[in-house]
Amino acid sequence: MRHPTLWMGMVAGLMFTEAARAEWTVNMSPGVTTVSHTVFNLHMTIFWICALIGLLVFGAMFWSMLMHRKSSGQKAAQFHESTAVEILWTLIPFVILIVIAVPATKALIDIYDTSDSDVDIQITGYQWKWHYKYLGQDVEFFSNLATPSAQIKNLAPKDEHYLLEVDNPVVVPAGAKVRFLITAADVIHSWWVPALAVKKDAIPGFVNEAWTRIEQPGLYRGQCAELCGKDHGFMPVVVEVKSAEDYAAWLAERKEETAKLKELTSKDWTLEELVERGDKVYHTYCTACHQSEGQGMPPLFPALKGSPIISGSLDAHFDVVFHGKPGTAMAAFGKQLSEVDIAAVITYERNAWGNKSGDMLTPKEVLERKQAAGQ
Repeated sequence: MRHPTLWMGMVAGLMFTEAARAEWTVNMSPGVTTVSHTVFNLHMTIFWICALIGLLVFGAMFWSMLMHRKSSGQKAAQFHESTAVEILWTLIPFVILIVIAVPATKALIDIYDTSDSDVDIQITGYQWKWHYKYLGQDVEFFSNLATPSAQIKNLAPKDEHYLLEVDNPVVVPAGAKVRFLITAADVIHSWWVPALAVKKDAIPGFVNEAWTRIEQPGLYRGQCAELCGKDHGFMPVVVEVKSAEDYAAWLAERKEETAKLKELTSKDWTLEELVERGDKVYHTYCTACHQSEGQGMPPLFPALKGSPIISGSLDAHFDVVFHGKPGTAMAAFGKQLSEVDIAAVITYERNAWGNKSGDMLTPKEVLERKQAAGQ
């Protein structure tokens, strides 16, 4: 039999090394940032303090019940007050709270210090997607779920990142301090990436701040952590960390795409081109409610196939898409989609699923309508 102190040393080593603690799959993740490590270590420190308190308290209880039981002839001590005991049970909890409060306060000060950021990103939650805007860079885009519908409908095997894939991840540079300004456009959401130790509510009319600094390039995944509607579980977050050089190249590419999109607004589009683009826009933004063939899910989500809105006035159709429909789940897409995509999806809906109206709305006309409305 090995010496007892050897066993005690082995157990202590397993308990207090971060690598060993991280192996506990029921535990928190240590994460990949300085803040996430601070949070993890604070969590473990408080956990072991609580475990030690529990061990001492229950140990004293069981020892007292065993050694001072009536059957062994023990008699209860006859006293009412003890100044020493009063001091001890006041002083010991006070010391414990100080031991916990000092590192906790330091951690909170660090977590809430968003000053001197290198990159500022505004994050806006929508039902059910995220919008990212790089402040001062003229770059913004939506990030939507990219998991194939066949996997969601159990028609294909689910891959490793089921429901955690997006078409446009938010990209940040490695080693830079990135500040997030988090809000929402409709209901309360929550932007959460466990590996970064960032979790902030996105509340309409309010802006919450958070920050991160990630040293190693890679992909880090999260989700909306607030029950925000029927597709709450289809609202993932993906953060892609690139080297400084790759991030600069990506940013330049995004700026070029933005410039090209503005050029597309003035382009002379054909009906076929708008229908083709509208097909992609519809299946990205509209199928969750109105289904892939426009059949909808009545009565909550009406069918578009053969709908009087689709076959009726083009102005009324535009108004519903652009401004939404109060009192229903129909969101306003005027600020979510570009002039090109609004024109494309309206044209597609009026010429798909047997809706052969031949109507066409051009991006120029959408821009004119927006300017006339002062938007």
